[in-house]
Amino acid sequence: MDQARSKLSRRQVFAGAGTAGALAAAAAVLPRVDQEPQAQAPQQPAPERGGGYQVTQRVLQYYQTARL
Repeated sequence: MDQARSKLSRRQVFAGAGTAGALAAAAAVLPRVDQEPQAQAPQQPAPERGGGYQVTQRVLQYYQTARL
């Protein structure tokens, strides 16, 4: 009867370790949620006659990486 208890206990330990590992892996994959919302840059009003294209730092970076 002692062997049955030790096998059961060993199984529980390995099952618990496997569950803890699975939970840790799931927590690592989930995206993080910030508690404080980030301040956004104030948006400029849309132009009245179109012309919404603006050369920003991101556009310049794209042009830099797109060069052959």
